[in-house]
Amino acid sequence: MAAATRDRDLFKLMRATGVRKKVAARVSEAVAEGNRAGKKAPKAARRAVRDFGELVTQLEDRVNGGPSKRSAAAKKAARTRQRKAEERSDAASRAAQTRAQS
Repeated sequence: MAAATRDRDLFKLMRATGVRKKVAARVSEAVAEGNRAGKKAPKAARRAVRDFGELVTQLEDRVNGGPSKRSAAAKKAARTRQRKAEERSDAASRAAQTRAQS
């Protein structure tokens, strides 16, 4: 019976934080299996932990206003737009001055 072999505390903790029942059951069973064997957790459990870590990183980025990489790209785009607008303005000014002189 799979339910008897899972780490119940881990399962309850994961369920309380919103992890789906099936995922929580698989991870807690894999961790319990590794603990019983006296070895490190199976590859499936380590993969789940890595995936959860990546998810946490993405959530933190979104909550804190996006990753710094996206912020830097947005600032660069804003500088480019401003520079191009100044170039257009300067070109229009020069064109107007040459027409006025003619």
